Amino acid sequence: MTEASSSKKRPRSPNDNDEHPLGRDQICSSLEDNLTFNDTMIALQLMRTQFPKLEKLVVQPFVLQSQLYSSVKDRTQVDRDLESFKKGKVLRIFKLSSGQDDHAIMFMDDYLKQVAFAIKWSGGEDQDGSEVFEWFERYVVPSKLDVSINQLELCSLLSRGGDVTDKHITLLMNAGLLTCQLIDPNIYWFAIPRIGPILKGLSQGRKEILSLLNRKKYKEMLLSSLEKTKLRLSPLDTRFLLRDLIGSGHIETVQTPTGLLARITRD
Repeated sequence: MTEASSSKKRPRSPNDNDEHPLGRDQICSSLEDNLTFNDTMIALQLMRTQFPKLEKLVVQPFVLQSQLYSSVKDRTQVDRDLESFKKGKVLRIFKLSSGQDDHAIMFMDDYLKQVAFAIKWSGGEDQDGSEVFEWFERYVVPSKLDVSINQLELCSLLSRGGDVTDKHITLLMNAGLLTCQLIDPNIYWFAIPRIGPILKGLSQGRKEILSLLNRKKYKEMLLSSLEKTKLRLSPLDTRFLLRDLIGSGHIETVQTPTGLLARITRD
C-alpha cells in the first residue's frame, strides 16, 4: 500500500504551505526521468506543478485521470487512493466532454478558487438571484462529491439557503459550474468553468502527436525527442499530452539502450 493511502492523516493539498514537497530538480526534470511513481499523492502534486500555463486563460491546475494511470503502475491502488482523497474532500473528480473516459482531478483548494473566479466572471453579486452561488458553495460542494447530481437532490441542497427557482439553476449553468447531461436532462455534471479551450487543445494535441508517430517508419520515437516537439495545433505542453496518451493506452513505452521509446500501441 502506498504511503499516501496508508496514512491516517489528511493528505496534504498543494496549498497547505508554500514549500513544495518535491525538490526543484524533480519538478523541472524530463518526463523520462519522472514518468512513474509509487505514490499517488506525490504523482498528483508533481503533475499539478507541470500544468500548462496558457495566456489569457485562467484555469486552476488539474490532472487527467489517464495521466495518473501513466504515472502510477498499480491502477487499482490509484482508484482506491482517489476514492479516499475524494471522501476526505482533498480533491474533486470531473467528467469531461472531450472523451467517454476522460476525467479531470482537481485539488479542492484549486476548485474553490475556480468557483470564485467563475462567480466573478459571470457578474457576481450584481445579478438577480446571485445568492445561489453562496448556496452552491456552502451546501452543494461539500455535500455532493460525485461527478454528477440529479435535479431533485440539487434543488434539495440549494433550498437549505432559500427558495430555489429555475433562474438559480440557469445562473449556475451560465457560470460554468454545472452542465446538463444530454441523455438525461434531469442530471447535471459538475464542471470546471472556462475549461473549453483546454479541452479543444487536448483533442487537437492528441491527434497531432498520434499523427506524428504514425508518419514515422516504425511509428515510434525516443520519448526525450518527442517531448521537445513543438505542436502547431495545440497550445498545451507536449509532456501534458504524452502522459495522457500513455495512460489511455494509445502510446506505449519501451526501454532501449538509447533511452525510453514511445510508439503507437499495436492492436
